[in-house]
Amino acid sequence: MSFSEKLYILRSRTNLSQSALAEGLNVSRQTISKWELGVSYPEIDKLVAISDFFHVTTDYLLKDDTLAGTPANLDRLVLEFLGSAQDMEQISDDLVEIMRDGIIDESEMIRMQSIVHTLDNISRIIENIKRGLCSGIQEI
Repeated sequence: MSFSEKLYILRSRTNLSQSALAEGLNVSRQTISKWELGVSYPEIDKLVAISDFFHVTTDYLLKDDTLAGTPANLDRLVLEFLGSAQDMEQISDDLVEIMRDGIIDESEMIRMQSIVHTLDNISRIIENIKRGLCSGIQEI
């Protein structure tokens, strides 16, 4: 797993926005975004600050610790699934709003179709993660 993926996961697990992490590290939100996208990397002092902030070692942040036998794209799939958490929150809010009056009109039906499409995509991601985990376990 790369530094950018680890940073994203650490930030997501602690429910921090990029802005909140940026404030904690005294950098811009754009800097956090670039680190998470792998466009740039932090300088040594910021790497130490990230390590202290999340209570992890700099070795953990820097070393690629992908398990042997685990598909390289499994990490990417998990990140994709974590990103869908925002979709799930919006879906929940939309469904409550749609059902509020007890009547589904045409625009709400269109939104429901979009919700089904999003849920199908999330299901596909979960299925791919399951396949990746099973193949990784068989090879270990």
